[in-house]
Order: sequence, then structure tokens, then C-alpha cells
Amino acid sequence: MRFRPCIDLHQGQVKQIVGSSLSDQQAPKTNFVAQQDAAHFANLYFRDGLPGGHVIMLGPGNEQAAAAALQAYPQGLQLGGGIHAANAAKWLASGACQLIATSYVFKNGQLEHDNLRRLVKETGRERLVLDLSCARIDGRYVVMTDRWQQATNFEVSRPNLEALADSCCEFLIHATDVEGKQQGIDVDLVALLGEITPLPTTYAGGVRAQSDIDHIAQLGQGKLDFTVGSALDLFGGNALHYADMVAHYRT
Repeated sequence: MRFRPCIDLHQGQVKQIVGSSLSDQQAPKTNFVAQQDAAHFANLYFRDGLPGGHVIMLGPGNEQAAAAALQAYPQGLQLGGGIHAANAAKWLASGACQLIATSYVFKNGQLEHDNLRRLVKETGRERLVLDLSCARIDGRYVVMTDRWQQATNFEVSRPNLEALADSCCEFLIHATDVEGKQQGIDVDLVALLGEITPLPTTYAGGVRAQSDIDHIAQLGQGKLDFTVGSALDLFGGNALHYADMVAHYRT
């Protein structure tokens, strides 16, 4: 199990935001705003040998910061946020090791097969990560899109993940109900992913203490990597220390 670091960008700044509060109507609930720029964090991850972290552009105005992070750690960071077939080649050429896609692949509440094929044609399977961030609705985990405001009809299930496995190299899955709230992980989702995922998968959402990381290791059956956001001292938290993540969860 690996620690996957993150750089969440909002209006050009590195922030920690309660993801479910993102909308076009109001400012999101923000837990932390960094004084340092995105390149600073990318340099840190490069120094400490932490490949495979993700840079997420939360809305417009983040392209310059994202490009600076990719330049600071070329071929070391995944990039997500507004990725589609027309801009994929540009971002790969800018230094992203993989691209993360959600809303382009899931349109109008369902999987858009043609868009997925277009994107895979541009990136290749080994350079595409599918973001299947999900919420529990009527007892099922379903993928959420459009700033996690739109529920799809795509269930996070064994057959569906196996069907997507031929098109991508990894999954990134935020538990949207708990992400950014520091109230603990979604243990049911972690256990489900440990049972069904056919690909390397990064879980994010709700990590607040070492016990949460231990639960991910156990319930995830060694198949899941993890991300820590607001609880990490790097982002203003006091429960978990970045140096410990580097020492114990780096491969």
C-alpha cells in the first residue's frame, strides 16, 4: 500500500476543500489554503520519491499552476480536472504521467462509451486513470460527476469495474460523502473495493488518523493505495505527519 500525495487546485491556489461543497452558486467550504504554490508541493514529492500523486484542477483558472507542478515533477504526477480528448495530448506533452478523467467519460448520468474510446485513443490505456468517485444512493455506490453534484446510473460493482479495466490503468475513487470532512473513512466502500477492484486503485476521503490508514490496509486487502488531505500537517492538519507517510508508505 502506497501513500499517493495530492495537489488540489482551486482558483490557482493549492487548497483543501470539502469536495461536496463545490458548486457554481457559492464559494466552497475550504479547510486550508497554502502559502506555497503548486510547484513547491511537486518539488517536495519529487524530492521524497513519491510518484503517482495527483494534481486536480477544481474548475477554471488552474492551468498555469498545474503546468508548473508538472514541470517541477515531470512524469511523476497524474493530472485531472477538465480532461477530454481534445486536450489530452497537450497535458501529456506537458509532463503528466497519466491523465484522470470523469465528467468527459460520464455524460448525462451515464457512461459515454464513444467519449471513452476517443480518450483512450489519445492517451493509450496505460496513461489513463478513471475517476470513479462515488456516493451511496439507495444502498448502491454510484459515480458522481460535475463537481460531484450529478449522480450517474453507473454503479461501482465488480462487473462494471472489470468492464472498464481494459480502458485504463488505474482507478481513483473519492468517497464523496466523507471527503474533506475528517470524520473517518467510508469503511463499507473500502471493503467493497478490496473485494472487487481488478486494477490498482487509490482511495481518498475522510482519512483523519492512523487507524483509518490501518483500516484501508486491512479492508482493502492490500489492493488499495490512499490519499490524505486535510488531516495531513502539510495541509494544516495535526493528526497525521507527512514525514511519517514518506517513511512508511513509500515504495
